[in-house]
Amino acid sequence: MKKYAYTLLEVVFVIVIIGILSAVAIPKFAGMKQQATIANGRSDIAAIRSSILSERQGRLVRGEKSWIGSLSDNKESLFEGSDANHTLLYYGIKSGNGNGKWQALDDEAPYLHYSYTIDTEDCNFTYDPQSGKFTLDSEASDVCKKLVE
Repeated sequence: MKKYAYTLLEVVFVIVIIGILSAVAIPKFAGMKQQATIANGRSDIAAIRSSILSERQGRLVRGEKSWIGSLSDNKESLFEGSDANHTLLYYGIKSGNGNGKWQALDDEAPYLHYSYTIDTEDCNFTYDPQSGKFTLDSEASDVCKKLVE
């Protein structure tokens, strides 16, 4: 039975190729984390806005003219609705600190101000119970504006 072995030159050649590939690939994948966080935030915002409109339609059918009073009952599980009879998201979004997390900024209910973190930047949103709008604050950075583009 013959035994095959790699020469030192072949091993060095493979290491060089792997080094070149990683030098090209790592910078391209580094920006993917921020893009994924933005995509996740966009998805959350679309679900929140859609559920606000859905709740509004249900209220109109019942003869109520008001928008939902606040988007959350508590600061731990956000966007579940302002009372037990009206649920915005079937499963609320767990509140937390850090990249890709939502948190309520108000000290107590009604919760009208929220923040979504991208890397180390907080993107602040406000819910207006008079108009039903869930909007990004006007002084938001370019990174935050990507959430609502």
